[in-house]
Amino acid sequence: MSAVTADRVRRAVLVVLGLVWLAPVYLMIVNAAKTNDQYGVLSVWSPAGLGGLWENATAAWTRGDISAGIASTALYAIVAPAIAVVIGAAAGYAIVALRLRHGFVWFVVIFASTVFPMQMLLMPLFLGYVEAGLYDTRTGMILVYTVISVPFAAFVMRNFFSGVAHHVFEAAVVDGASTWRIFWRIYLPMAVPALVAIFILQATLIWNDLLLGLTLTQSAETRPVMTALSALQSTYGGSTMPTVLAGGLIVSTPTVILFLLAQRAFTRGLALGQY
Repeated sequence: MSAVTADRVRRAVLVVLGLVWLAPVYLMIVNAAKTNDQYGVLSVWSPAGLGGLWENATAAWTRGDISAGIASTALYAIVAPAIAVVIGAAAGYAIVALRLRHGFVWFVVIFASTVFPMQMLLMPLFLGYVEAGLYDTRTGMILVYTVISVPFAAFVMRNFFSGVAHHVFEAAVVDGASTWRIFWRIYLPMAVPALVAIFILQATLIWNDLLLGLTLTQSAETRPVMTALSALQSTYGGSTMPTVLAGGLIVSTPTVILFLLAQRAFTRGLALGQY
């Protein structure tokens, strides 16, 4: 197979994969724009204009407490990953640069928390939150989101710092820099692209979380946006499917914008973390 033919095949495969990925997006937009009379009568693949999109979006925004959910989730998705990337970077720095004794064992201990399915931890987590007074609080949600974000951050940052020559650390020590100064002034600025990539991934994970929001929150002021969106489909929510789909479009827009704005830093950060 010639290089030109291989390139054409590659492009065709990418186009097909892109269309497959965009199919659910198309279905969501088309059906979110339908009125209640049109939905269920027309095929899900048949567009009916954008006449009902604004009405459905308004209904989802007002009836589902999505505005409060977006405010709470924005707080969780900014604060928790920001704390997690610093903790993960510190762990990677200690294991690689400081050559912590039994460093690999500590790394395994940190990353081992991802082995158990979250469903196994929900009941003890719920009981612990109730006893500690953290249930249905924003502090509790920031805490749990930070904890689940740290292992991946430590994993990526350990790989990243493994690609940094140890002579950098030794030269800074010779110049009289303290351990913390080396971390904050040399290693952390050097790892900004990787930190951005981790932040984006974990912020998206937190934004799309439903399980922890259903388990650990109750009030509209505290629960994440996905939990508020799911309430539209409940027995008491009573919203029609076009309204629910319009709500889905609203809550998914911030993450799409985030990826579009930071795609270069995200790609570069992931590439730098593959050492």
